[in-house]
Amino acid sequence: MTEPRILEGLDALPIDDVRSIVTIGKFDGVHRGHRAVIAGMRERAGDARVAVVTFDRHPASVLAPERAPSPLLSVAQKTEALVEAGADLVVVLPFTRELASWGPDEFVQRVIVGGLRASEVVVGSDFRYGARGAGSVDTLREEGERFGFTVSLIDDVCEQDGRRVSSTGIREALDAGRLEEATEALGRYPRIRSLVVPGHQRGRDLGYPTANLAHNAEGYIPADGVYATWLHVDGERYPAATSVGNNPTFGDVADKTVEAHAMDVALDLYGRTVELEFVRWMRGMKKFESAETLATQMGRDEEEIRAVLGVPGAAAAG
Repeated sequence: MTEPRILEGLDALPIDDVRSIVTIGKFDGVHRGHRAVIAGMRERAGDARVAVVTFDRHPASVLAPERAPSPLLSVAQKTEALVEAGADLVVVLPFTRELASWGPDEFVQRVIVGGLRASEVVVGSDFRYGARGAGSVDTLREEGERFGFTVSLIDDVCEQDGRRVSSTGIREALDAGRLEEATEALGRYPRIRSLVVPGHQRGRDLGYPTANLAHNAEGYIPADGVYATWLHVDGERYPAATSVGNNPTFGDVADKTVEAHAMDVALDLYGRTVELEFVRWMRGMKKFESAETLATQMGRDEEEIRAVLGVPGAAAAG
């Protein structure tokens, strides 16, 4: 099979006559359940292409904006994660009113058959497609008999307590600071990606210079607090102490900010894109009596974060 490909829009299809095993969904977060689906497809694909059809936004953002959740990953992050999970082809369809108006038969003919030459379609038992969710697994099977593809159902992936792994559950865990729960469901550390922009320089004044992330970060920012994180930039990984919140000690930051202090290294990150992996929530945000007491706490935070990440102290590292 050739290198994985990411295509945008139906006009990019078909690309050839290779048959595909296809799955369709929002794939928000590309969590353990999603990756289990793709792994199963990968195992039995044979000469067929493993193709994932997803959307450039949550359908609710068009059909019911007041109910649309914030995405766990940007479109770029999602397509990268789907390829990492084993997809040969990721097709990103713009979710528009026009697409939402397609009947089930039109979606099958234009996307599944005409676009992807499907030999098998893999979906969950509650799969719906077409305008107002008129299409079901039963109608998909009927279309399969007509056009020559089979339909396979996939089981939910569940937590140890029996709860289904879901993007909604992951968002709830991140909002509550339950990082271990979110990590378990995702099968990896939660992560965000953003450009580093100038900040107030307070961290530098306190002896802990920070990289301040732009507010339009890709990914889902977790609850306010201090975190043990890994900072990724240009293929390198650095241990970092990261704060999320509005810096209550100084009281002049209205927006939620993300600031990461890379340990044991001086990095000039302004104007560069970095990625943060959130490993553990350490403590909540609080207002300190002075900048000095805040600096003392930051020193304690760094010691505890080093222990979590398995990173020796600066003296030992040197």
